[in-house]
Amino acid sequence: MSGFAHAQDQPEAARHYTTAVLWQQHSGEYRALCFQAYNFARVSLKAAMKKRDRRKPNCIIVDVDETVLDNSAFQGHEIKKGTSFIQKDWTEWAALAQADTVPGAHAFLKFAASKKIEVFYITNRERAEHAGTLENLRRYGFPNADEAHLVVKEQTSDKEPRRKAVAERYNILMLCGDNLSDFSNVFYRENRETKTETERAQSQFGSRFIVLPNPMYGDWEKLLYPPGQLTEEQRGNSRLEKLKSY
Repeated sequence: MSGFAHAQDQPEAARHYTTAVLWQQHSGEYRALCFQAYNFARVSLKAAMKKRDRRKPNCIIVDVDETVLDNSAFQGHEIKKGTSFIQKDWTEWAALAQADTVPGAHAFLKFAASKKIEVFYITNRERAEHAGTLENLRRYGFPNADEAHLVVKEQTSDKEPRRKAVAERYNILMLCGDNLSDFSNVFYRENRETKTETERAQSQFGSRFIVLPNPMYGDWEKLLYPPGQLTEEQRGNSRLEKLKSY
């Protein structure tokens, strides 16, 4: 979860996010895309197992938010307050351990565990949110929901150092996430377009990289805004200016 929005009493601009949150909460299409992603993941994981390096144990890496846990209730809460994100609210939400599961996530990870594939949860949640996150994962019986496999943010939101630390000891067969930087730091570029890198990596999507739908927030949105701390109204105006039209 990126903390790039700031609390301002500008409910109209915050309501720009309403349809995105409603779509995630209520549409069959959202659930279908999640099931599709994890169905592909299961097929691709079987193929990856045949090519594994037998000198190391196998694992998969998953993001947490909007990949295995659904935080749309939090986003709905923020919209009703007239904002898009307040860090204090997010910390309180994480401590509640009440996020729902992303459709298909639990079944897929249980399947991986049945094949003796460990699961690492690499998230940009903060250290202060570790306990609540672990409780939330355990509530639904996610495999490897323990201290060793939940890796929160320490110094940087770039996940590459954490992925490399796992790769020293494990074969990483697959990565699942809703944000491109969940897969490789070639996508971790502040204020840069990632479409070119996505084109270069196109063969890996659906095989090694499994993308979950998230219409509510993400690094891509940073490209819409000028530098500096903006009010919700300023951010809302910038979004409207960036819309393609004719």
